Amino acid sequence: MVPFIDVMLVLLIIFMVTAPLITTGVVDVPSVGKSSQRPSKVIEVIVGADEKLRLRVDGGKPEATTLPRLAASVQELQAGQADVPVIISADRQVRYDAVMRVMSTLQKQQIQRVGLTVKQAD
Repeated sequence: MVPFIDVMLVLLIIFMVTAPLITTGVVDVPSVGKSSQRPSKVIEVIVGADEKLRLRVDGGKPEATTLPRLAASVQELQAGQADVPVIISADRQVRYDAVMRVMSTLQKQQIQRVGLTVKQAD
């Protein structure tokens, strides 16, 4: 039993000495940046607290739509220009699942530039 304790103490000392020498991995986390210029046309999909959808183009008046009709409405508003960005903004009370359904619906219809709005903390 005594030799076993001696071996364990030697291993403990070895691990205590080598642990600070081990380098930790570095993870590059993406950051949110600001664009240098605003796109000429932006389509915004607004998910309300009641999970009803509205479309707004360039800050204009929002128009109501439904999830099955959403992709077709966005494609009409893009008018053949696939590079027009689509931004999803949701109320704080909306469930994550509702936002993901909207994003999934748009991506299934091959709508390219889909993003989420980020509200900066004051």
